[in-house]
Amino acid sequence: MNKIKICAVGAVLALTLSGCHIYNKYDLPTDKSSIAADFGKAAEAEVDSTALPYLGWRQIFTDPRLQDLISQALENNKDLKNAKLNVDIARAQLQGAKLSYLPSLAFTPNGGSASYGGSHMQWSYSLPLAAQWEIDAFAKILNRKRGAKASLEMSQDYEDAVHSQIICGVANVYYSLVMLNQQLDLTRRTSEIWKEQVESMELMKEAGRTNEAAVVQSRANYYNILGSIPTLEESINQLQNTMSLLLNTYPKSWVVTSELDFSIPENLVQGIPVSYLAWRPDVRAAERSLAVAYYATNSARANFYPSIVISAQGGFTNLLGSMIKNPGEWFIQLAGQLSAPLFSRGQNIATLKAAKAQQEQALNNFEYAVLGASADVSDALVSYTKNVEKNKYLQLQVEQLEKSVEYTNELFMYNQNTTYLEVLTARSSLLSAQLACIANWHDRASALISLYQAVGGGK
Repeated sequence: MNKIKICAVGAVLALTLSGCHIYNKYDLPTDKSSIAADFGKAAEAEVDSTALPYLGWRQIFTDPRLQDLISQALENNKDLKNAKLNVDIARAQLQGAKLSYLPSLAFTPNGGSASYGGSHMQWSYSLPLAAQWEIDAFAKILNRKRGAKASLEMSQDYEDAVHSQIICGVANVYYSLVMLNQQLDLTRRTSEIWKEQVESMELMKEAGRTNEAAVVQSRANYYNILGSIPTLEESINQLQNTMSLLLNTYPKSWVVTSELDFSIPENLVQGIPVSYLAWRPDVRAAERSLAVAYYATNSARANFYPSIVISAQGGFTNLLGSMIKNPGEWFIQLAGQLSAPLFSRGQNIATLKAAKAQQEQALNNFEYAVLGASADVSDALVSYTKNVEKNKYLQLQVEQLEKSVEYTNELFMYNQNTTYLEVLTARSSLLSAQLACIANWHDRASALISLYQAVGGGK
């Protein structure tokens, strides 16, 4: 009869435990979030192995100088080293959670002596080896282990995110240096042209073909161009220092290319599938965070159930009850303990409520990460395509302004009712358009970098 009662109690307890999900594994909550449902379906779709998320950064950034700088940054950058150390910490915590299944052993030798009423000192000693084993009947250790595993995976995702950020950070600084160097070179060449223009204006004034006002305007514009050179040089120096910081070295000058040529794979311009977002480290980390919160909630539920601990102790001692016996003898003790929460129930309820709220926060953060990733991809694609379109018009504008400068100079030199103000305006407009072309090249490079990072940034 007693056995039947025990079996019945065990069956009821098993049904109760299965109903509270403390043994269940984490799964994407597609029933609670339409965004999670869409993401889950998209993540299961097959993708092309040549797609951007699968491509390594060397296949995207093909400039040998840039590749060398990225390699140095990945080897030396402190942020990436700290991210790797966080992975090591999480791995150690997971190892600790796994070892929680094993019994704990402790060797606690002790000894002492006592004398009563002037009797001889009697020494007692004990050399015990104690073992303690918690039976994980209510999935407390199981959920801690699963949570630690999710935390490890999340740390690895954060490491990947830092890896991608460093690659894109170096590439952004590199292409910014290329742009500024090109703008500085153009400005210096333009200043030489203006210097010659000033000399020509002075000669024309001496010949009586123009007045002092035109000469002054020419000098003022020449000085304006010279004044922009220190600003560009200062910006270049700042970017050189930023690059040095990314590479974890003292400030120095870094050599960059003078070529303004790169391209983006044609298939990327057509659009990016939602499934690619699953490759983004921050999106993966957001989902891992949701898993960590899920197991934390399971652990909070498990706190309502008893803890079962079996302990054993054995060793050698000469203290037998109240008697001291020499020589000593071997001993062994076995015990079992069940601890059920009674007066801590209010605290357990509060802990469970907090865990559920944190799980809801993690779901909200995951949804926001997915939406943010989608927006990043859209922004990068539109930025690239629109800047390509813009570049066509800028090139046409430069061609027309070059003709305008040529025609205006000819008219002015032959005194055909053209003022120097028109020459000044034509040259200034040409320089602005040429600088805009270089800036547009940089915007396209930035869009490529942003797209690379938006889809996960392959290793």
